[in-house]
Amino acid sequence: MHPTRLPAALAALALTASLAGTFAATASAAAPQARPVPPGHGKSLALAAADKAADSGLDGLRHGADEELVRTAVTPWAGGLYYAAYQRTYKGLPVAGGDAVVVSDSAGKVRDIAAAPTPAALTLSTRATVTASAALATAKARLARVESASTPELTVLLKGNKPVLTWHTLVVGRTAKGLPSSLDTYVDARTGAVARVHDKVVDADGRGYHNGNVTIDTAATSMTDPNRSGLRCGGQNGGTYTGSSPWGNGGANDLVTACVDIMYAAQREYDMLKQWFGYNGQNGQGGMVPAQAGLGDVNAYYDGTKTTFGHNQQNANQLTAIDVVAHEYGHEVFDKTPGSSGSSNENGGMNESTGDIFGALTEAFANNANDTPDYTVGEKVNFFGDGKPIRYMYNPSLAGDPNCYPQLTSGTEVHAAAGPQNHWFYLLAEGSNPGGGKPASPICSGGPSSVTGIGVQKAGKIFMGALLMKTSSWNHLAARKATLASAKNTYGSAECNAVKAAWNAVGVPAQSGETDCGGTTTPDFSLSLNPASGSVQPGASATSTVSTATTGGSAQTVQLSASGAPSGVTVSFSPSSVTSGGSSTMTVQVASGAANGTYPITVTGTGSATHTVTYQLTVGGTTPPTGCDNTEYTYRGTLADGQAQAQPDGSYYYSATSGTHVGCLRGPAGADFDLYLQKWNGSGWADVAVGGTASADEDITYNGTAGYYRYLVHAYSGSGAYTLGLSAP
Repeated sequence: MHPTRLPAALAALALTASLAGTFAATASAAAPQARPVPPGHGKSLALAAADKAADSGLDGLRHGADEELVRTAVTPWAGGLYYAAYQRTYKGLPVAGGDAVVVSDSAGKVRDIAAAPTPAALTLSTRATVTASAALATAKARLARVESASTPELTVLLKGNKPVLTWHTLVVGRTAKGLPSSLDTYVDARTGAVARVHDKVVDADGRGYHNGNVTIDTAATSMTDPNRSGLRCGGQNGGTYTGSSPWGNGGANDLVTACVDIMYAAQREYDMLKQWFGYNGQNGQGGMVPAQAGLGDVNAYYDGTKTTFGHNQQNANQLTAIDVVAHEYGHEVFDKTPGSSGSSNENGGMNESTGDIFGALTEAFANNANDTPDYTVGEKVNFFGDGKPIRYMYNPSLAGDPNCYPQLTSGTEVHAAAGPQNHWFYLLAEGSNPGGGKPASPICSGGPSSVTGIGVQKAGKIFMGALLMKTSSWNHLAARKATLASAKNTYGSAECNAVKAAWNAVGVPAQSGETDCGGTTTPDFSLSLNPASGSVQPGASATSTVSTATTGGSAQTVQLSASGAPSGVTVSFSPSSVTSGGSSTMTVQVASGAANGTYPITVTGTGSATHTVTYQLTVGGTTPPTGCDNTEYTYRGTLADGQAQAQPDGSYYYSATSGTHVGCLRGPAGADFDLYLQKWNGSGWADVAVGGTASADEDITYNGTAGYYRYLVHAYSGSGAYTLGLSAP
């Protein structure tokens, strides 16, 4: 026996949630009795619901037989909510543009879904005719000087909603004009042409520099933050300044002083994200990129690997005021939240606006007397020689930028394109006539007569929650839907209506399916399949459980139907309609003459709304092994090499008394499958018995006390169908 063969990554996931794609099992009898959620298990239920939605292809999560939605990040939020981000893959390759986010709660309900548009099913060859080295040379040729380049990765790029096989690489360096550049490049793996290129360098025009005498966190002998991963500051050679406290001399162009300002602002932004929003740093993982001072240009930028700060137009000071630093690190927040940064001017404008919003939020949080909170950008630097800010969030037109969404065009410069969302944020935070010395803000044609603000902290948390629903197709219309959902989920009806009024005031129209801000919850339901796929021999049948859950309002009747079944295949439901919260058994009957192949079958639930999931039927595939006939309950599933699944049905069961637990696993011939019995210890799942021999079959017997239990089936090597039998006290 080898009880420690479960890979660390799977073991870590197993402590918190059922794994992505783990819900491919069918019970032959009722599961052991489930009891109220064990303490601390809300996250596991939330992620199980999100994974189940992804595996079932709920609504916008639909995917073909060769595609998977792989969970890549989880962010906890207020009210027991969890934002789960997913990357689409095709035959194991990442899909650029196929991302999605599922919002679920600790009761195990799916609350919202955001997904980038994708074709119903991807179909393309994954054989490259252009070598990785040739693609890298093409990507490097776009820059006059290359400083670094990532190893090309074969990637499916969705271009115009059509899949293109590409080599993806990030090339950092300088353009022919000497400007910094970080090119996110996709080279067609068949033709060798550049399919898409996007510069991740996000410019921030010149700003101020000095915050007075401040306290910063550094190591004893270097400008390295000991508490926030990744943050350090130095010069253009990439090194970190060394010395000791007190750092800097307060001089306008002293670069150590500039690093004091940078670290102060970056640390205040980090603390604001954590204390106000419960978000774990600029990168969402407790840290941020390093910073470099002393750029010999009138510029400051973020390029995906670092922030860099230069001097103002008069070369009189460094560009390290609170709002410029927080703006650049705000780009990291935008880049590291789901969907990353897009390539359109509208998306770029919203990225710039995000930097401005985080600049204003950080100023408000820091409340530094040397740089009092406001909603102007660059107010501390004389960039144009007239002492004026470069952008006005409360009235973007004062700098010649559009106030209103209808004024945007595809050619609007990205800094100017920040106008509508900046305007929206000010209206949401402060209102159209806030008083108290704060400036009034105009309302666009067709908007409400006035808007009442809800405060900068609430506005910021709503905006942060919306960024966690961002996808690669992010635009103002998507932002309206996401911020409404964030407001309703995080606060309630009043704040949701304030968000709606602010968007109306800048001319962003209402969207189909957006959150109802009323005091009552709009009736709705979710739909899932267990399993979401099956292999059936001609002349046989398969079953899947269609589960529903009430996600809004009262329970309702949901009518079930199926479409897309091939010739010789019939689909039926028993019962054909359920009350949301209930389930139905779907039977897929395959006639003896049905053709072998894989077929997507769309299952539709119709009630107050319509939702769909997808069942992937394989005719002529392998059948699960037998040999566990003496156990009480039977579950079946299919695993690829290295995958794991939780049973029963991706969940757990409760044993009310002490007694013997029996597990019987029968896997595919020639494979090595392992079986783990786990018990909830109050904070995570702990192994209590392991079947880890070098074979496909495992048997476990365990005498245990009352509590919550589950089995984990792991394909240590090999792949195929398995059968799990279990008995519980």
